[in-house]
Amino acid sequence: MRFIQIIEFETDNIDAFTAEVQAWEADSADWRTATRATLCADRDHAGTYLQVVEFPSYEDAMANSNDPRTAEFAARLEALTKGAPRFRNLDVARTDDF
Repeated sequence: MRFIQIIEFETDNIDAFTAEVQAWEADSADWRTATRATLCADRDHAGTYLQVVEFPSYEDAMANSNDPRTAEFAARLEALTKGAPRFRNLDVARTDDF
């Protein structure tokens, strides 16, 4: 079953955050388990963002989360945010393409 993790965070420096994500994408190409990431800006709350990360399964997501390289990456991102990020862990029950 596909799995999605939503990470909500606040930052005043989205350009540095995005640059860090792009560097991680290049560095992790051979080992990451995430298959897609979408960054969303909250129109109603300036400086608030949601990163939607898709995985083939919950198990793949947990393998990614437990990888020390992911922990290092997360620490670099957290240094660019205000406070701790908030996580939502979601099993994909259904998708529709229109």
